[in-house]
Amino acid sequence: MAEATIGDTPRQRGYLDAPHVSPVTPAEDARTVIINQISWGAVLAGVVVALVAHLILNMIGIGIGASTLDPGAGAAENPSVRGFSIGAGIWLLVSGIVAALAGGFAAGRLSGKPKESTAGWHGLTTWALTTLVIFYLLTSTIGGLVGGAYRGLANAAGGVASAAGGAIQTAAQTAAPSIASGADPFAAVERSMRGAAGGNDPAALRDGAVAAMKAAVTGDQQQAAAARDRAAEALAKANDIPVEQARTQVAQYEKQYRDTVEKAKREATEAAAVATKAVTRGALFAALALMLGAVAGWFGGRMGAVDPTITATRTASLR
Repeated sequence: MAEATIGDTPRQRGYLDAPHVSPVTPAEDARTVIINQISWGAVLAGVVVALVAHLILNMIGIGIGASTLDPGAGAAENPSVRGFSIGAGIWLLVSGIVAALAGGFAAGRLSGKPKESTAGWHGLTTWALTTLVIFYLLTSTIGGLVGGAYRGLANAAGGVASAAGGAIQTAAQTAAPSIASGADPFAAVERSMRGAAGGNDPAALRDGAVAAMKAAVTGDQQQAAAARDRAAEALAKANDIPVEQARTQVAQYEKQYRDTVEKAKREATEAAAVATKAVTRGALFAALALMLGAVAGWFGGRMGAVDPTITATRTASLR
């Protein structure tokens, strides 16, 4: 009861409110701080190791990929563009993980920290700084000189993929017009109109027919009927055919134009969908690669942690 009374006095309350004093010695506190401090020299060394490892692995990947191509063989005997792209993506993922592991291990070992978690943080910091350096070299103007090697690797990989799919792309462009060439859907109609034979002076008359036909399909819809009549009359004179037959041809040309426009819209929509899907997959794949690289850097740093030999020896001698 007396102790409670004494504790209620202002003097005793001051003692109770005093800050807590750690039982460890100042030397032990200093050792804890030093063990958990970051060594930027070790981090920078790990970044250098990671960048060089990444560069070497990418060069090996390009060499292996190029060796699978046969320029003298056909497209069927060479790897497809899709298969080659998937293989290149997997190799980039693996090389990024291995490079992050090597850089993290070097940073953890050179930090000299006997604590695995601290060495792991060194590895993770090395991975983060390496990622920022690579993105800077690939995207900045100043990094154009230093990042030339990385751009060269990317260009070489793109060239290899283009060589593998060159024949396929050529066949596709021959079989169907591209969207760029379909930007003027009236071009096909004009070629059909100018390719028809007949008439005494077809060139001059067909110019008028083409102009009237273009006005009918691309001009004011309120004046489309009059434009069709002018096109039919000019086409009849140019090809030396009856006006009714010329009207039928005008209707066919108009349908051809509408079909071409719809096809161009459909191809543009499909291309946009494919591009959106590719961007989505690429972003998710890049995010996955970065996360796996972070994990590899963390475990690489932990693997590089030094053994506390002095503490272990002293503990063994005391026993």
